[in-house]
Formats: sequence, C-alpha cells, structure tokens
Amino acid sequence: MTRKTVNDFHPEVLRLFDRYVHGDASRRDFLLGAAKYAALSGVSATTLLQALSPKFAEAQQIKPDDARLHAEYVEYPSPKGNGKLRGYLVKPAKASGKLPTVLVVHENRGLNPHIEDITRRIALDNFIAFAPDALFTVGGYPGDEDKARELFQTLDQTKTLEDFVTAADILKKHPEGNGKVGVVGFCYGGGISNALATRIPDLGAAVPFYGRPAETKEVSKIKAPLLIHFAENDERINAAWPEYEAALKAAKVNYQAYLYPGTQHGFNNDTTPRFDEAAAKLAWSRTISFFNQHLRG
Repeated sequence: MTRKTVNDFHPEVLRLFDRYVHGDASRRDFLLGAAKYAALSGVSATTLLQALSPKFAEAQQIKPDDARLHAEYVEYPSPKGNGKLRGYLVKPAKASGKLPTVLVVHENRGLNPHIEDITRRIALDNFIAFAPDALFTVGGYPGDEDKARELFQTLDQTKTLEDFVTAADILKKHPEGNGKVGVVGFCYGGGISNALATRIPDLGAAVPFYGRPAETKEVSKIKAPLLIHFAENDERINAAWPEYEAALKAAKVNYQAYLYPGTQHGFNNDTTPRFDEAAAKLAWSRTISFFNQHLRG
C-alpha cells in the first residue's frame, strides 16, 4: 500500500485536522467540515480522519527490546508538580564513560508509542534519554489518541511544567550522566522546551519543534543555546515567531532557527501523512549535531 502524504489531502482538510489535533475543534467539527472534500475524493470524512491518524506500528524504527539499549519505566517524586512523575528511561546497553542526557517532551497526547520510539532513537546516538508522561497522574497514556487529548485538557499545566523541571533535574543528577541536560520537544513539547529554557539557568541546549514560544517577559532568562524548527505551513505557531525572535535578539540569546519549505505542523512525526521525510531527516541530523556540540565534553 502506498503511503499517503500531505499531497493526498486538500489544504483545508489539513487545517481542520490541525485544529482537531490541538483541541480547537471536536471530532464532529472535523467530520462536518471535511465532508465536502471527502465527497470529492469519493470517500467518507471518517475515512479521511483515519488516514490522517497515527500508524504507530508501521512507523516504528527501533523495537522496544532492541539489544543495543536498556529501556525501563521509572517513577520519581515531584513535590512541586503533580506529586509523582513516571517516564520512559532509555540508555545504551554498553557505554564508555558518562553520557550527556536528553529530556524528551511529547506532543499533546502524552507518552505514546511514537515518542517512545523517538526516545530510543536518541539513546542509540549515545545519550541517556528520558521521556516523562504528563498524563501519568490522570491514568497515563490511554492507548487512544482521542482519549489522550481529552485527558490532556484536564491537566494543571502549572504543575505539569514543574514535573518537567523535576525531570531535567533528575537527568542532571543521573549517576551515569555527565551533568549536562538538553531538551527536545514536539508541538506541546516544543512549547515546554522553550519554557524550560527560561526556567533552568544551566540547561545545556533546547530544541523545540514547532512549539509555542516562551513568554516574552521571560526570554531574558534564557541562557541555553536554542535550535528552533518550524514548518512552513503552520500559521498558528509561526504567527508568534517575529515577536519571539525580536525578544531573543534583544536578550542576545544564542539561537538558530530553520523553516522547512512545504512542510506541515508535525512534519517530524513519521506516524502520520504530515510527515516529510527529507525535512525530518535534516531537522533530526541538525538536532543530534546540536546536542553533540553543546552537551559533550
């Protein structure tokens, strides 16, 4: 079966799907809005939604039991957050010396199989990677993307941010780590990556993928170098970039920003048709090089 790409969908369907994914439209809103475009294609709106939804098994790059890695779920107290956090900790099975660490922050569906796969990919590049699940205190990732989005809307985001601050501190103190922590996040996680850069003075590096910017009044607190990835067709996120960039320049923050032509929000997520292989490969190589530059030595 040929894998579908964004070229197989009307731009308005993609916009509707983006609104649906981010909680700005209900499933019913998507189906009603997409109906006329579905009819033109000779399919149902439900079929369009299914085609755009994640296919985790098909996209998996690294098996959970890969012998090159040691992976486990761990729990830690988080007094300033939700009381306790749980996440997926992955490290190389064999390592020489202490390794740099990377905090992985998921999208707005919690710790799903895609983010676990991303965490394993990072560990294979010789990092200790930790991906907390923001949904842990409300039952954890439920195995269903719709239910996950619904649960996400019930979170106290102030406490959830504190959980991620705690997670970074855990990595900084990890006995097999070198004391340097980077963070990478996607969509919601990109926004958390920007926010953590304002909260953690000694953060080693931050790499937000198409995430909300840090609050302008907090930008002067950023000491970490930033590598910021944007999709070209992502009005919701890109509209805030001019103000954010001006604040970064005013604060003399060390940052690099890249916009990937022709891409949609979520272009790095290889479980959906919004995935752009060339852009994702380039953005990922830049990300790993950035972490190697700033977290090693």
